[in-house]
Amino acid sequence: MFDVQLFLESAGLGRKVDKFRAKQTVFSQGDPATNVMYIQEGGVKLTVVNETGKEAVVALLGPGDFFGEGCLAGQSICIATATAISLTTVLVIEKNEMTRVLHEQHELSDRFIAYMLSRNIRVEEDLVDQLFNSTEKRLARTLLLLARYGAQGHPQSVIPKVSQEMLAEMIGTTRTRVNFFMNKFKKLGFVRYNGEIHVNNSLLSVVLHD
Repeated sequence: MFDVQLFLESAGLGRKVDKFRAKQTVFSQGDPATNVMYIQEGGVKLTVVNETGKEAVVALLGPGDFFGEGCLAGQSICIATATAISLTTVLVIEKNEMTRVLHEQHELSDRFIAYMLSRNIRVEEDLVDQLFNSTEKRLARTLLLLARYGAQGHPQSVIPKVSQEMLAEMIGTTRTRVNFFMNKFKKLGFVRYNGEIHVNNSLLSVVLHD
């Protein structure tokens, strides 16, 4: 009987487990797109660089997340750079192996499709957030997402090390603005930080407040 979790937690035919140090590159924008990856532990940020050299953070991913799935849809090169944001363990699955298992094992394909759909919803919500919400709400929502609020299983209250510069890039503002609102959240008891950011679920009130 096929065990999805065992498949995602172990090396085997067409898949291997790699470990990355904080700030180590997993793959670079422009590299051949040949693998689907699954985060077992740690976290990864996805960044893109435009023609003028400006970099933007497009996603921060954590345990249980897939990335690199574009190769399954015909992408020949990676459209983003993936970088570990902490000590990170990744299952690297070759494209052909992932395609085979998705065709043969419905439990894995159901889980993978559900993840892709939820990520698509997240992208749409990010766009709406960027267009209509204030900097304060965008920051609060980003912190809650990083803490995996509302995710299956137990959400983590501690966010892996993420700089205010990175938060600023993610929500489209300046580090000064992020620092202002982080201090406000801290005074209100929504967050506390000493190298790591601890998020209280009460931060949700900022997102819900009109």
